[in-house]
Order: sequence, then C-alpha cells, then structure tokens
Amino acid sequence: MMATGRLAMIVLVLALSAACNTRPAAEIDAAQAARAQVPPTASRYAPESVKAVDEAQAALDAELAAQDEKWVKSYDRARELATNVRTASEKASADAAAGKARADADAAAASAAAARVKAGAEMRAKLVKTAVRPGGAIRAPAKTKDVAPVYPAIAKSNRIGGTVQLELTLGPDGKVVNAEVLKSVPLLNQAALDAVREWEYAPTRVKGVAVPVILNVAIDFQP
Repeated sequence: MMATGRLAMIVLVLALSAACNTRPAAEIDAAQAARAQVPPTASRYAPESVKAVDEAQAALDAELAAQDEKWVKSYDRARELATNVRTASEKASADAAAGKARADADAAAASAAAARVKAGAEMRAKLVKTAVRPGGAIRAPAKTKDVAPVYPAIAKSNRIGGTVQLELTLGPDGKVVNAEVLKSVPLLNQAALDAVREWEYAPTRVKGVAVPVILNVAIDFQP
C-alpha cells in the first residue's frame, strides 16, 4: 500500500517536472498569433504599445534561449512571458485601432474646418465685390448689438493703450462677416477683433434691397 502511494507520488512529481521542462509551444504560438494581428500602422498610432510588445518578445526570446542551453530546463517563466507577449499584442492592436479612429476623426474635423474657412473666404470675397460704403444717400448703419472689448491684462498692466482701426464687412443681414486691422496696436489687435466680430447692425438697404456694407471703425483702449 505504502509502496503504491510512493509510486503514485513519484509519477506525479515526474509528470509535473516533465510539464515544467516542456517548451510551452501552445502559449508561444498564441503569443505569436496575437503579435501577427498587430497592424503595421500600430507604430504610428500606438508607438508605446508597440514598444511594450517588442520588449515582451525580447524578454521571451531571451528566456527561451537561456532555458534551451540548460540540461535541466524550466519553462514556467517562459509561459508567463509568452502570456505577456499575447496580452501586450492584444493591447497594441486595440490601442492602434483607437488611435487611428482618433486620427481619422481629427482629420475629418480639420477638413471640415478648412472647408468652412474656404467657404467663408469665398463668401467674404463675393460680398466685398458688391458691398457699398456709407456716404451720400447711403447712411451709416445703426449698431444693434455692441460688445465691449476685453482689455488684455498684459497691455493694461504695462499701461499700453492706443486706437485700433478696423475695416468691417457686414453681410446683408448686418452681421460682421469679416474684420481686418487697418491701424495696428499689436497687444490690442486681437481684443479689438474679438469684440467687433460680435457686433451686429441694422441691415442697409439700397432701393429696398439689403446689401453688404464696408465700414471703418476705431476702438480706443485707455490704460
């Protein structure tokens, strides 16, 4: 009875030893399959994740090489490292897909923004060609919405003031569609532009038809 028990124990130990000494082919194959699924563009969209895969693979290769040279082998660590390669590869694939999706969304947004800018520029160019200037029978339009400029803190603290002169192009509806600086005060220009772009005027009509208007305005900044 005792002999039978000892024999069973010996068989179990030998089986476990054989399992530890057997190269983990299944785990290695799974790791390489996962790595093969990482898209070539991953280095562009998820470089850190790809680096993690390469490092995990290098660690696995080193461990396998070390064990292959030993008489008494133990592949427990290799199994763990193969799992790391598979996990890192799966993460790299997911990160690359997410990165590409973000890049595609950003590209689409940039393209849409460029299209809006182009359309706006074309519209402004068309309006400028047909715009009228106040004078004679054409009265200066009345402002219906005023927004005061925000005095830049750096200019105010340094007591920098002055007058920014601008040319506004109003659409037929009286809204500002373009604003350009004619006389510049560098630290104050943007504040002036931000304000006048929010201004609105009553539509200007010529023979009963609303027309675009070119209007010169000046904004004073007093420190």
